Amino acid sequence: MPDDKTSPAPEEQKFTGFVPGNDSKTRWGNYFRYLSGQMTQEGKRQMKIARDDREEEADCARCEKQRDYLLMYSPIIRFMRQNINKLGGDVNSENIRCRRCTKMQKAGFDQNYGIMLCANMVRDQGHLEDVLAHEMVHAYDHLRFKVQWNGNLRHAACTEIRASTLSGECRWLREFWGKGQWKFNQGFQECVRRRATLSVAARPACKDDVQASKIVNEVWDSCFPDTRPFDEVYR
Repeated sequence: MPDDKTSPAPEEQKFTGFVPGNDSKTRWGNYFRYLSGQMTQEGKRQMKIARDDREEEADCARCEKQRDYLLMYSPIIRFMRQNINKLGGDVNSENIRCRRCTKMQKAGFDQNYGIMLCANMVRDQGHLEDVLAHEMVHAYDHLRFKVQWNGNLRHAACTEIRASTLSGECRWLREFWGKGQWKFNQGFQECVRRRATLSVAARPACKDDVQASKIVNEVWDSCFPDTRPFDEVYR
């Protein structure tokens, strides 16, 4: 006998608010739906991917131009580079690479590869300066303190605390404009703790954010006051 059961109709895919296409009409339509709250989180993700696809070459060219300017003229970048050189290392345009990133990160340091800057995630030259300074602190710590990157979460926590403290990314104006943080008292330390905890939690050896927070707290008293190679917090 024929089966009377009919298969259920496939669910209609929910409209995310994003429409693929690079023509000006489609792009303006997407932008309007984004601004007016008619785009879902998935739609925003698709819009970001489309934007990064379209602008990858321009993003990397801008990043490389700003990187070269900072290496030449930024006081904090020049100072960090000089101190890395004193330890037998070097960071330059050959091992500071601008790339498109697909994960929600701004940059990364690898002891063999060098520094990667996420050209599609950095807003402007000031932001790039903070991000590059952060990664240069990691490079300095790698040479000065022999950081064990694979599995030693206390080492990871310490260098993340120092990088967020010394790079300038937690200064009040950056937190105010970037995160909408209004606090004056203890705001700087809260920012450093938050960023260090998030970075440690993202490492494969870390179980969860509870363990990350515990480790950050364990090394805080020895790592937060350590401003080497600066005499004090520069920015």
